[in-house]
Amino acid sequence: MTRIAVLGSANMDLVVRVLRAPKPGETVTGRSFSTVPGGKGANQALAAARAGGTVSFLGAVGDDAYGVRLRTLLADEGIDVSGLVRVPGPSGTAHILVEDGGENSIVVVPGANGTVRSLTDAHRERIAAADVLLLQLELPVEAIAQAASFARGAGVRTVLTPAPVTALPDSLLADVDLLVPNQHEAAALTGLTDVEAAGRALQRYGCDVVITLGADGCRCFGAGDSFAAPAFPVPVVDTTAAGDTFVGALAAAGTSDVRAGVRRAAAAAALSVGRTGASAAIPYRTEIDQFLKDHP
Repeated sequence: MTRIAVLGSANMDLVVRVLRAPKPGETVTGRSFSTVPGGKGANQALAAARAGGTVSFLGAVGDDAYGVRLRTLLADEGIDVSGLVRVPGPSGTAHILVEDGGENSIVVVPGANGTVRSLTDAHRERIAAADVLLLQLELPVEAIAQAASFARGAGVRTVLTPAPVTALPDSLLADVDLLVPNQHEAAALTGLTDVEAAGRALQRYGCDVVITLGADGCRCFGAGDSFAAPAFPVPVVDTTAAGDTFVGALAAAGTSDVRAGVRRAAAAAALSVGRTGASAAIPYRTEIDQFLKDHP
């Protein structure tokens, strides 16, 4: 099995379902409210573990009830949480509006995640023991940059999801092996709205690039093989977990066949959008296998 270290955020998602998101200054009535464990880091860790990877999670939660619930969920899924520390104060939260059509908007409050500003010896030990390091941008960028640099020196493949998108130092991007933005993040990083042009521009840092396009699938840019991969046509209930599910499943695929790995990741994402919530929507390996059999 692929050994995966995830340095990232763990949040409690506070989810409100609405017919449509309110306009500025407008109040609308929600259909339901729920608290669901999430955070881009935790979601990717769950996706990778459920897809068959051996996962270690590195990050921080607060000394509140949310922190206990987040840690318990990850541990119950067989994820090594010895690198998930408990710090004074609140855990991170994500405030999510989900429209009936499946689109969502999210406001993240970092909480304990904001305390992870540098690597510890424990982080380095777990990263060095991994085959793949998954990174996102819900932790301070200085910690992400240190992790990518350390992983490059240790020969560990690094995958970065640049979300929430922000300007990144060239040195960080140069240490990334695979960059997985969505089309909006790719445009923000390059100033280019054309997907092909944005992907080629991001390749100049020396990394492979997969730009996810929602219902239109993804566009993959590699040194030797660039191609478009379609999404599976499925009914959409909630897209909150789709991107993180895609990345986690892609990491767990652990295959040199990029096309097969992307197809498997697309199947996992397709299963996730048919369900509500973040962690609750992420499928297991057996479900992905069955989906691929049903969609040859």
